[in-house]
Amino acid sequence: MRLLLAEDDMVLGDGLTRSLQQLGYAVDGVKNGADADHALAFQNYDLLILDLGLPKMDGLEVLKRLRFRDKSIPVLILTARDAIGDRVTGLDLGADDYLTKPFDLAELEARVRALVRRGQGAHSNILKNGPLMLNVSGRRAYIDENPLELSARELGVLEILMLKAGQVVGKEQLAEKLCNWDEEIGPNAIEVYIHRLRKKLECADIQIRTIRGLGYLLEKMQ
Repeated sequence: MRLLLAEDDMVLGDGLTRSLQQLGYAVDGVKNGADADHALAFQNYDLLILDLGLPKMDGLEVLKRLRFRDKSIPVLILTARDAIGDRVTGLDLGADDYLTKPFDLAELEARVRALVRRGQGAHSNILKNGPLMLNVSGRRAYIDENPLELSARELGVLEILMLKAGQVVGKEQLAEKLCNWDEEIGPNAIEVYIHRLRKKLECADIQIRTIRGLGYLLEKMQ
């Protein structure tokens, strides 16, 4: 899953980026509202973490422009402002949740997981497909309660495919959700992750089928 973090406090922004990356998220970071607005106009994200007190363009204006473009990605507001009016305005403009600084990192991580799930149409930390189970918050996958040994990238691919079970997911879509601006994942790398996952899922009678020219489909074997 790919997140955009708009936070002008460099220390806080770097700390949040590292913590979220450790959870398996790809994170792009910007330090002002103008850059956030530009990124949101040209890149698809699974969540926006938005500080209201941004330079160059206020966070509320970023949010207003985002919703005007009819983009429905979840938005978590971070604010040091004590005024209830700012938080109410943010929610009225289409934010999904907010945290007031200072906040506990564990709480932010929990809210991020919840909002990403909601944005993907999932309502639980647990994704299941036959004997295959993925604990999203625990970042572990199991077959019949036996843990699967997966790399972070393999786990990321599996999460996307399970969230989109029954739908075809293209290589470009997988690559886009797995990497941030500082990385690049090519089609060959995606094929390697898919190949490794196929081998590890064989005993579960679940296959990742290639739909030529379109992408990959996670489904139970017939």
